Amino acid sequence: MKKVLAIILGGGAGTRLYPLTKLRAKPAVPVAGKYRLIDIPVSNCINSEIFKIYVLTQFNSASLNRHIARTYNFSGFSEGFVEVLAAQQTPENPNWFQGTADAVRQYLWMLEEWDVDEYLILSGDHLYRMDYRQFIQRHRETNADITLSVIPIDNRRASDFGLMKINDAGRVVDFSEKPKGEALAKMQVDTTILGLTKEQAEQQPYIASMGIYVFKKDVLIKLLREKLERTDFGKEIIPDAAQDYNIQAYLFDDYWEDIGTIEAFYNANLALTQQPQPPFSFYDEEAPIYTRPRYLPPTKLLDCHVTESIIGEGCILKNCRIQHSVLGVRSRIESGCIIEESLLMGADFYQASVERQCSIDKGDLPVGIGTDTIIRRAIIDKNARIGHDVKIINKDNVQEADRESQGFYIRSGIVVVLKGAVITDGTII
Repeated sequence: MKKVLAIILGGGAGTRLYPLTKLRAKPAVPVAGKYRLIDIPVSNCINSEIFKIYVLTQFNSASLNRHIARTYNFSGFSEGFVEVLAAQQTPENPNWFQGTADAVRQYLWMLEEWDVDEYLILSGDHLYRMDYRQFIQRHRETNADITLSVIPIDNRRASDFGLMKINDAGRVVDFSEKPKGEALAKMQVDTTILGLTKEQAEQQPYIASMGIYVFKKDVLIKLLREKLERTDFGKEIIPDAAQDYNIQAYLFDDYWEDIGTIEAFYNANLALTQQPQPPFSFYDEEAPIYTRPRYLPPTKLLDCHVTESIIGEGCILKNCRIQHSVLGVRSRIESGCIIEESLLMGADFYQASVERQCSIDKGDLPVGIGTDTIIRRAIIDKNARIGHDVKIINKDNVQEADRESQGFYIRSGIVVVLKGAVITDGTII
């Protein structure tokens, strides 16, 4: 794995995850109470013994840079690093990144310098656990120019993905980006070739790209230099290369979730609380997910009723009811609160009790959730100040709303309270 360089694509402006991406890059969005999305691919790399990792970003990368600098420090005795490469303007290229391939193209001069055989291209907004060693082993065994990691998929979700067809040798021979109707039916394949059972193959007759690729070094350089107008891997570079290059499919038959939308992000987080076995678990000693060590005190629960929930460290919860929810680090919830089916991201800092009392005396709201507040089916971003007797319950069952001036949005019926927002006493959303 010393001959592999990993490149994690930080994605664009993250409009589908807005307002969570208002002040941070998509890979810096908090997940599961204490992690950030970027921790998933970086941890997968470390567990796969790949220690040369670049992260390409373009938007709001300050918090991502800070997180990576504080989390991933390899010793001076190894070549290992995790480094952010932000979009920059140069005399040769005055533009920002135009797509996934263009982002890599603009840093080719730096990537070429490494003495490696393969480039592993990853995405910064997926939730999954994968041993890239097996993926790269398959790439080398089949002498592929490009190998794509793929998942088998059913009829219901197939048209949301880039689909492909393969021949009996596992070589990719045809692509179709998010096909519908007749075009979708044409993309059916016999997925038993990839090792699925006959029953599984009948239920999942399509092969979808996960947006995870491994390229031979010289092949990637040639493809990026050939036609500069091709700016995207999934839509242009890889489909156009299928004719002339050996493109192989590698089956990943485990949990994988693209959390690019508010609804997918919300569902993936709440799924972590499922019993007895969540679809994705952070409790794997063989392949842990790493994050920044914060050295926080343990969580304090004072006469609370908590069911099916995950609670990050450093929280203070008083006489409240928490059901099927995820609470992030330093969450503070006062007495009489009911939190149901919600994701609270917590806070970046503690307010000393004197400071909290001063805030209350001045009529300001302290950070956290005030007394007798009800929150249901919502995402509360970090450092929010929510008053007493507030009801965040989407009373009118609104599906979409932009109320930034009032401190919240509604996406797919989920209320999303902005980072640092103030929701005054008695407010009903």
